[in-house]
Amino acid sequence: MIYLTESIELPDNEIQIRQIHASGPGGQHVNKVASAVHLRFDVVNSSLPESVKQRLLQISDSRLNEEGCIIIKAQRYKSLEQNKEDALQRLRLMVSGALAKRKKRVPTRPTRAAREKRRKRKQRQSERKQNRRKITSFD
Repeated sequence: MIYLTESIELPDNEIQIRQIHASGPGGQHVNKVASAVHLRFDVVNSSLPESVKQRLLQISDSRLNEEGCIIIKAQRYKSLEQNKEDALQRLRLMVSGALAKRKKRVPTRPTRAAREKRRKRKQRQSERKQNRRKITSFD
């Protein structure tokens, strides 16, 4: 059981964890030991509240596939237990990020000084470009 808040928790049966071979260097040992972890969490069929599910599904993350499953591969450590804990921690962070309410943006207007500064900058740029033009004589 993963506890996210006092009211929201993820049961163990909703999280699938498989052992896989880790990629990368390691000599013969890497071919014998499956120390990496492949974590799969189905967001659509989970027990999370609908609002959290919708926010999770709207995240543009490479770990989220088209079917609405979060797939995390953890192979940072040599130990299987450490990789399991790492994968669960990354899932916790991802779901808790979706739990946080986003602040509503309050539209603002530029100040008079900012508008004036922008106009002056545009005028300087315009003069700079006009000075680069070919000089023609009217004689």
